[in-house]
Order: sequence, then C-alpha cells, then structure tokens
Amino acid sequence: MNPSRAHLDKQPHEVVDMFDGVARRYDVTNTVLTGGLDAWWRRVATGVVDAQPGERVLDIAAGTGVSSVPYADRGVQVVPADFSLGMLQEGYRRRPDLPFTAADAMALPFADASFDVVTMSFGLRNVKDVDLALREFLRVCRPGGRLLIAEFSTPTVPVFSTLYDKVALNVLPAVARRTSSNPESYEYLTESIRAWPEQRELAEQVRAAGWSEVRWRNLTGGIVALHHAVAPAGPGERR
Repeated sequence: MNPSRAHLDKQPHEVVDMFDGVARRYDVTNTVLTGGLDAWWRRVATGVVDAQPGERVLDIAAGTGVSSVPYADRGVQVVPADFSLGMLQEGYRRRPDLPFTAADAMALPFADASFDVVTMSFGLRNVKDVDLALREFLRVCRPGGRLLIAEFSTPTVPVFSTLYDKVALNVLPAVARRTSSNPESYEYLTESIRAWPEQRELAEQVRAAGWSEVRWRNLTGGIVALHHAVAPAGPGERR
C-alpha cells in the first residue's frame, strides 16, 4: 500500500496523511482540475446557506479556509474546522484572524446545539462513517438550524455522464502530476467520486440521520450536488 494516498476503506490516518501532504498546493490544484468551477460551486453553496451576521457557522472539512472566508467577510461568525493539521496550518498562515480548529467529523469537539449552520464542502466523501458524521452535525446544530453538504455527485445527463466518467475522471491524476504536491492522492479522488452514492441515496442517508426537509440542487449537470436540510425543532424528533 502506498502511504501517500488514501484508499476506499478511508482509514482516518491515511486520509489525514494524504491531506497533510497536499495542503501547500491543494487550492491551486483544485482550481486547475475544475477549470475554476470550484470557486463558483462554493459561491453558490454560500448563497444557499445565506448565513447572516449574528449567526454561527461550523465549516467542517474547511481545509485551508477557502469555504470559510466568504462567511467571515460578510460578518458571520465562522469556525473553520478540519482534522488535517497541515491544512489548518496553511489556512492559519493565510488568515490568522480565523479560529481554525482541529476537529474530526465523527466526534466533533463542540457542545450540543452550538451552531446555527453546519456546512461541509467536498469533505463528506472522505469520512469513514458518513452516518455517524451526519448525526454529529445534527447534534451540534441548534433546532431549526441548517445543514449544507456540497459534494461531487452523479451527472444527470447521459452523454455528459459518459464524458465525465470516461474522460474527465481519467485525466485528473495526469493533471495532478503537474500541479499537486502529492499527485498520487488524486487517484483516490477519482475512485472516491465513482464510489459515492447518487443524489437521492445521499438524501436518504441525511434523512435517516435525523434531518428534516432534505432536498438537493444539482450544479454543472449533477457533477456537484448541494444537499441541504433542517434540524428538527421538536424535542422528540431527533434520533
């Protein structure tokens, strides 16, 4: 086994080592690989969340903080959290004003009902136990609070789906060899995208974890999907 990349059993030590290894050039590589679409996907996600000053947002798997900065810049209290210390250190180097926090999505170090919003962009796919993470997100979200998951998904147009699966995902590792500080990790990226559940299946997982009003929005023909949900307000509704 190559220790520089993770595998689909998603052993936490492998995943964290992988992200530590790509931290320095992670954002540049993502921009190149997506043709700049990653920035647009994040802007749309931020707009869907519509967090307001006075609200508290947990941005889990925030990496270097690129998904957290838009909230901070609009006066929202945001906590960028990640379990990769390499990512956190790189983020803090760029934005020392943000409260970067070490956190495991499956065992969050936060009190119950301590956030108005929990958001995760392109990170849920890397969690070993997705159901446990979704329940943890619910635990730390106040009743009536919101969840937003942005993640790669299943293209909804057949021809586009074929091109994406047969062409785009196959060239990712080759492009990463020119831009990434750890190109082998992008082999895992393509494997994890192909193995990830389609939109409706993920929505059912979110609902089964106890969230209500679960829905999704496809971006770029379903290459990315935004799943959003609400924490039940009634005291007996949480699982």
